[in-house]
Amino acid sequence: MLRHPGVLILVFSILSGCQEPKPAEISKSAKSTLAQARAKGTIRVGYANEAPYAYYDPEQDRLTGEAPEIARHVFKGMGIPNIEGVLTEFGALIPGLKAKRFDVIAAGMYITPERCNEVAFSNPTYGIGQGFIVKKNNPKVLHSYEDVARHDKAKLGVVAGTVEISYAQTTGIPEGRLMIFPDALAALAGIQTDRIDAFAATSLTVQTLMNKAKDESIERAKPFKDPIINGKQIIGYGAFVLRKKDHDLIQSLNKGLAELLGSKTHLEMVEPFGFTKQELPGGVTAGEVCLGILTDRNGAEK
Repeated sequence: MLRHPGVLILVFSILSGCQEPKPAEISKSAKSTLAQARAKGTIRVGYANEAPYAYYDPEQDRLTGEAPEIARHVFKGMGIPNIEGVLTEFGALIPGLKAKRFDVIAAGMYITPERCNEVAFSNPTYGIGQGFIVKKNNPKVLHSYEDVARHDKAKLGVVAGTVEISYAQTTGIPEGRLMIFPDALAALAGIQTDRIDAFAATSLTVQTLMNKAKDESIERAKPFKDPIINGKQIIGYGAFVLRKKDHDLIQSLNKGLAELLGSKTHLEMVEPFGFTKQELPGGVTAGEVCLGILTDRNGAEK
């Protein structure tokens, strides 16, 4: 006779609750992000509403821009016919990806070694320089980050979470003269209301904002000199961003990009957003940029 029958019942209950899941349950939990997206026919992409990279166009009722249009084409070839946009502030995109609010960032985000510590990048879809928006006639004569650093009263505006912050810090612009805005439109308003003397962004963002603003009180700083860091002039490379564990998704996306980039289809797709052959990344890979190997567009070290 058992001396403690209650113990046996308790042990049996615990073991029952720890039984191995059924094969169907294992299969469901083990499905990769790519497999789940193919099964649903949709993949969720995070974006920050910054033209020309990714933005919602109310006239078309469509998420569009360089990154979403490339994403649609490539994901369709991967067996995922639809993309679903998730609007997010730029600085919250990587946390949102890691928290699984979406599965890919399609926002033209620059590859940087610091970001590579947290997330994975596809190979780049473009390479581009920087630009400033300033008041008309550029009263403080700001044509580079270094100019802002030298002018002890010049204030520079940047968007939260962007590489422009690190460019400003590296070129010696003090924190007290660096204003951070939630998005590009807010930074543009900062120029228009004299809160800042220059707004730094990619050259395409600057031109797109100027075209849309149609404001004679502001202008693009010309000429403009890209920042020089560690003795090298910087080119930013933008790409899709994914979780590091999504190996099959990264591999399939890179395969699709390799087939598309530089083709007639690709150039016609991105031309409405101001991208040309000049912005093609050439042979530059995400791995090179993540390692901090600055390369030209042919993949040769500079």
